[in-house]
Parts: sequence; C-alpha cells; structure tokens
Amino acid sequence: MTLDAALARPATSDDVTRLLDAPVTRTPSRGRTALPDPGTEPPGPRRRVRGIPAEQRFDLIGAFCASLAVATLLFGWLTPMTGAIGWAVVAYLAFLSIYALLIVLRSDRLDVADRVMTALLYSAGGILLAALVFVVVFTVIRGFDAVTHLNFFVETMKLAGPLDPLTTGGVAHAIVGTLIQISIALAIAVPLGIATAVFMNEIGGRFARFVRTISDAMTALPSIVAGLFIYAAVITLLTHERSGFAASLAITVMMLPIIIRASDVVLRLVPGNLREASYALGASRWRTVWSVVLPTSRSGLATAVILGTARGVGETSPVLLTSGVTAVMNTNPFQGPMISLPLQVFDMVKSPEPSMIARGFGAAATLILLVLILFVIARAIGGKGAGQLSPRRRRARAAASLGDLARIERRVAMTAAATSAVLVPATVTATEPDASHPSEENP
Repeated sequence: MTLDAALARPATSDDVTRLLDAPVTRTPSRGRTALPDPGTEPPGPRRRVRGIPAEQRFDLIGAFCASLAVATLLFGWLTPMTGAIGWAVVAYLAFLSIYALLIVLRSDRLDVADRVMTALLYSAGGILLAALVFVVVFTVIRGFDAVTHLNFFVETMKLAGPLDPLTTGGVAHAIVGTLIQISIALAIAVPLGIATAVFMNEIGGRFARFVRTISDAMTALPSIVAGLFIYAAVITLLTHERSGFAASLAITVMMLPIIIRASDVVLRLVPGNLREASYALGASRWRTVWSVVLPTSRSGLATAVILGTARGVGETSPVLLTSGVTAVMNTNPFQGPMISLPLQVFDMVKSPEPSMIARGFGAAATLILLVLILFVIARAIGGKGAGQLSPRRRRARAAASLGDLARIERRVAMTAAATSAVLVPATVTATEPDASHPSEENP
C-alpha cells in the first residue's frame, strides 16, 4: 500500500492497537546532553552542607596554636611587653594573620576574605558572650556571701548599719520598690509606646514623621536629663516631695522611646498582603490592626517591651533625683521616698565597709535575677512568632478544628431533618385522594 493510500484510508481499531503496542525508540538529537539513567549508576556519597571541613579545621587549629606561641615569645622573650590584655590582643592579631596566610596557600582572594570575615564575626560573638558571662559571674561571686543568707531577701536596712554582719539586714524594701516603680512605668509606657508605633505605621503623614523624629531623638536622651525634667515638672511644681511615682515617670521617659522604635520596626515587618486580605473581607482599619497586625507581631512586641524594661529597671540617676533614699519599707508610691535596687547598689557600694560592698553586689545579683525573671515572663506572654505554633497550641488548634467540624455536621443534620419534615407532609398531602371530592375511579 502506498503512502497516499494509507493516509486516505480511515484508521481502524487494528491500526490503533498496532500503534500502542509498538516499542518506543528514542533517537538522541544532536546538540542535547543525554542524562544518565538514575537506576544504572550507584548513588555517590552524600555531600555535607553543614559543619567545617577537615582542611578548615586544620587551618583554625594551626593558626590558634601558632598565635599563642607567637604572643608568648613576644611577651616572654623578645620584647619587654607585659600584661594579659596586651598578650590577648597580640595573640588575636597573630591568629588572624596566620589564618589568612594558611588560606592563601590553598584558595583565592575571595575565599580568604570570606573565611577571615567569618572568623571575625565568630570572634565578635564570642567576645560579647564572654563579656556578659564575666559581668554576671563577677557580680555573683562578689555578692555570694550576702545572697546566701535568707534575711537578705526578707529584711530591710532599718535596723542594720554599715558595721553589722551579713546576717542582719537586707534589700527587701529595694526589691519591692523596684517592682512597684517598674510596674507603674510599664503600665504607662507599653500602651502609649505601642499605640504610637501603630499610629506611625498605620496612619502616617507629616505628624507621624515628626513623632518618629522626636522618638529617635529621645532614644539618645541622657538619663540625668529625664530625672531633671521630672524633678522640675512634677516634684517642684506638684508634689513637692520625692516619691516612687515620680521615679516611675522618670523611668517611663527613658523606656518610651525604646518601646516606640522597637515596636515601629516590628510592625513594619508585618506583610502588607495580610492587611489587604483583611480589608478585602470587609474589616475596618482598627479591626485589622487589632485582629491581624498586633497578633502577627506579638512576639516582636514582647521583645520591644523586654528592651524597654531592661533600660528602665537599671536606671540610677533619674531615680536618685526623684525617688530619694530610704532604709525602710514603703509600699505607697505617692508618698515618701521609695528606693530601688539600682539606687540601693549605688548607696551600698560607695561605702568603705566590706559588708556593705558585699550587700551592694548581692543587690546587683538580685537585680540581674529579677531582669531574668521579667524576661522569661515576657517571652511566655509573647509566645512564638506568627505561624510558629508550640505543641500545646497545635493540639488546641486541632481540638478547635474538630469542634468546628462537629458543629458543622450537627447543623447540616438539623437542616436536613427540618427539610425532610417540611417536604414529607406536603408530598403526602399531594398524593392522598381527597374524600370530599371523589374521583371518577372511586365514586
């Protein structure tokens, strides 16, 4: 059969069957790369994407050991240099130089810059962590003799003097004063700061830009200026005495710009499509802020509150001008002086007596512990970020979904029962013969 006749003849079922059963042959085209069949070659070793290769570990260890040797030779044999800090600086500079030299032997300039910068960043993080650990450990060690006595946390300095032993007196009045002052400051600064950040992000305009500029300027405000402002505006003109409330206002002035700026940055990170989706569903602007923007940025707002609290709880100079110094317990923030832990540390450490210095460091260690407790509470309230559910929240979300499913099924069943109850009597009425009007078949 010729090609024209085959094309003119209509296709039959035999032709379709023959076409489907025919083996498929693939001819590699020119200019294309033939990929190997995955089943023909055994898989190679898995590539490590994390960790440090052996060569880099060798470079790090070698540079570290060589830098220690070079610094020791310079400080002990070759030069008259002395001092532990100078030895550490010289050893670090020698480490960077030797590490870069070892990398040059195997890699190009780009790899050298990358690995040296990585070493610098790790070193910066290590130095920061070491400084924090040193401050905490030094404070705890110096105040260990004081914090080991229970009376240090439950008694005041009313009946204790500078020459009394550590078994007498404590800082209970300073702990209570700190908690009262920081609570009042948080009650004022947190709503005002978050509301200001929401205004700057959601409303905008010229006045919002002016407010952002003022908050940026207040971030660098010296703490003594805030204390002088409250002293002149509140104590001199209104109360005429130092009090815990005046100290809380001074702390609020210091906390407010930190909370505003941190909350502003967090609210800017909320995706705009979440707001657009809320507006598309018919929600108003304030409903969107309350139900979408704030819950999404809850974890970041908790961090902003933590930063503001850490700034305010450790202030000394504004509290010194506004709260006064006392050795007795005062729980009324509106009357009489009320001391706090930072001011108590300042008052005790300046004493020449070793027992008072130990009490001062013990008060500082108590302040660190108090800040840690506030940090844990704020993180527990803030929770995780948007979309990051804890196991408990996942279980609660699953239980809520099951409850919604059961409620929907009950509603569907009730609707179906009501529909059948309405339709069945109507059908029966339409099909039953009417006795008052007999038909022709049933006279």
